[in-house]
Amino acid sequence: MFKVGVIGDKDSVLAFKALGVEVFTVKEADEARKTVDTMARNNYGVIFITEQIASLIPDTVDRYDKEIIPAVILIPSNQGTLNIGMDRINENVEKAVGSNIL
Repeated sequence: MFKVGVIGDKDSVLAFKALGVEVFTVKEADEARKTVDTMARNNYGVIFITEQIASLIPDTVDRYDKEIIPAVILIPSNQGTLNIGMDRINENVEKAVGSNIL
């Protein structure tokens, strides 16, 4: 059975704790990279990362895009969206369908 976790700044991810999701607060790129790698090794099937943190570690996010598990999903933080997550969805839809239908 796989676990679900969320990575981001404290104010953005604390509410996920009420849903039973494991919460990991990070501030720096190295800390975020290590947390994602540790979660991937420890049976996390879905890892939500705030867009602000993901923008600090694009190489790590791209590396896990090529893997089936874990699914790395970008979410907006409490500061708003950077549209990175939506851009990724548009790219994947375009690859799958052949054109951007969104």
